[in-house]
This record gives sequence, C-alpha cells and structure tokens, in this order.
Amino acid sequence: SSGINAEWPLRRGHNLKTTMIRQLRIVLLSAALVAISLACSHDPEWHLAMNLNPSDGHIMHYCEGWHTDSFIGDESNAFFKDYKNKYVWKEPANYIAIVRHQNGVADAVKVWRFKHWGLSLLQRFSDMNPGRRIETHGGDIQRTILPNAPNMLDDPIFSVDGDLAFNWGYGNNGARIALNGSYLSPRNVNDDNTHGLGNHFSIEPFSCKNPTMRPEWRHEASVIQNCSVSSCTKVKIQGTDHGTGPHYVTGPVYGQYALFVSQNARYFPTIGRRQRLQTIIRMRYK
Repeated sequence: SSGINAEWPLRRGHNLKTTMIRQLRIVLLSAALVAISLACSHDPEWHLAMNLNPSDGHIMHYCEGWHTDSFIGDESNAFFKDYKNKYVWKEPANYIAIVRHQNGVADAVKVWRFKHWGLSLLQRFSDMNPGRRIETHGGDIQRTILPNAPNMLDDPIFSVDGDLAFNWGYGNNGARIALNGSYLSPRNVNDDNTHGLGNHFSIEPFSCKNPTMRPEWRHEASVIQNCSVSSCTKVKIQGTDHGTGPHYVTGPVYGQYALFVSQNARYFPTIGRRQRLQTIIRMRYK
C-alpha cells in the first residue's frame, strides 16, 4: 500500500497540471474569439461620401458643398451625377479611396491612410484657414489601374504620386483635392497653376465668403499641366462643368471620381472590367 500512496500525489499533480494547461488554452482561445468579434463589430466596409461627374451640368467647385453639412444629389444617381452624402461626410474616417469610374464601372483605384485618424471629411474640408494640409502620409497604400484605362498621362489623381493635399488655397485660387507629387502653388502666389478636383481661380479660399467671387472661373475637374496664368492662355478642363473663363478649354471626361471612406478597411475590393461599384460597395443613405 505504501507504493500506491507514494505514486498517487505524482499522478494527481500530473493530472492537475494537464487540466490547468487545457483551461488556459480555453481562456486564450476565448479571448482571441472576443478580440475577433470586436474587430468585426466595426464595419470593415467602404462608404460612398461623394461622386464627381465633370459633365452633369452641376459644378462642384471649391466653395460648392465641400465644407457644408448638406446633401447634394440623390442616391438613385450616386454613380451618374454629382453626389454628396451628408451622413457619410460626418463619419470618422481613417482611410480614403478615390475611384475613377465610367458610370459605375471602375477603371482605377487609389487608397491612402489619413495622417490624423478619427476626423470626418466635414471636419477636414471645413479647415480652410490656414488650410493647405497634407492629409495623408506614406503615399497611396493601394493602387489598382486596369490595363485598358484611358487618359492616364495627365489624370489629376492617377498620373502623379504622393499624398493628398486638401483645401489648397493660394492667392485668390483654390483646389479642394490635389496631390503633392504634382505642383502645389505657394500660399501668396496667384499663378492659377494647382490642378485637381474642386477648383476655382477667383475665390477667397480661406473662408469662401468673398462676395466678389467670379463664377466664370469655377471648374470641377482639371488635368495635370503646367499652365501658369502669366504665360498660359489655355487651361485644359475635364468636361463641361466649368465657368466661361476665356482661358478654359473643354476637354474629354476621363471618368467620374468617387470618394469613399472607411474606419478600418485598408484595401478597396478588386475591380473588374464589367464589375459595377454598386455590387461591391455598401451604400449608406441615412
């Protein structure tokens, strides 16, 4: 009996150790599942914030809607005309995607990470004074361009590298979105030579309260070009959504530009030649 009594504590300790290890594994697995559940509880999808159509008859220039809490357009034409969703415009955003598309069929995508997390587009585009902020860092983290995508040599978003510049006011001009891989005019230089999306060449860019704004110098989408006002008299504009400025030259529409935001979706879904954005993106209307 002494042999049995001598072995029993060892076996009991061995079983206790095994049980504790199993329980610890269960606790760790449960913690991992909780962490995954919490991560998935945040919507890892993209929300459409804005769409720009350079030839729909509505000019989304520098002072048109970017800094206001308002809807523009309606969801039924969200991929066909100018559109802004006021609710998505106020969502906290950590990532932004700009998608060029032809009536909902994408041919180019870029994604950037915002430098300052948790701010909405309304907050970012309302920051006009001093404005002139480089809002992303590290350049684009995703770039997808289909082989057959046209007009990529001077596209304002996809022909240049770098980070996104918001509210780029200079002189009495402004561009709401440009890239720092292209030319960005100094603050006090009135050269009409920063080209991007949401533009105006006769505005008070630090408040949008200039009563002498000249509507003939509005334009929605430009192209990359070196066309300083002192030496250039032909400013190329995409489409017909621009004012009657005598230097403006109407050019082809390279595509519509859709802005999407997300809190944690680092990469935009794969695009294909016939795949429509409506089928791969969750829309939020209210």
